[in-house]
Amino acid sequence: MRRAFATRTCRMSLGAGAFLMACVLAAVVSAQSGGKRVSGGNPTPGTPQPDPPNLADRVSFTGCLQATPAGDVAANASRFVLSGAERLIGVPPGTGGSSLATAASGRIYRLEAIDSQLSPFVGGRVEISGEIKAAKADAPPGSPPTLIVEFVRRVAAACP
Repeated sequence: MRRAFATRTCRMSLGAGAFLMACVLAAVVSAQSGGKRVSGGNPTPGTPQPDPPNLADRVSFTGCLQATPAGDVAANASRFVLSGAERLIGVPPGTGGSSLATAASGRIYRLEAIDSQLSPFVGGRVEISGEIKAAKADAPPGSPPTLIVEFVRRVAAACP
């Protein structure tokens, strides 16, 4: 009889322990999410977020990625340029149809990106895609357009 009582008590305490662990786990998860579900919205309250990309302005090029000479960085606020640019048409499909994108036909583009995103590719031939940025009203005539970089990959280790 004593053995049956001990077995039954042990089983009940194991079940109570599992229930207690489930309650603790639920409380931890609820505390981490603030007790409410987060669905979309601004990830950093009070900080303006960029507009979503316009697919019609997105273009792709191949070319040589170069660092801008030190004296030119202040003038155009871009540390990198794509030279010898050749446009890849319709990559991906449905892109590059805006008037801004179709007007971009130069061989040199200023690149706007995080330095660490582009610096490993300097001196190499790359495929690069992004969104053409509208020229500022005070930009000098004939200045190269700016590409906001979204993707870059190395095509060849060195430029021809």
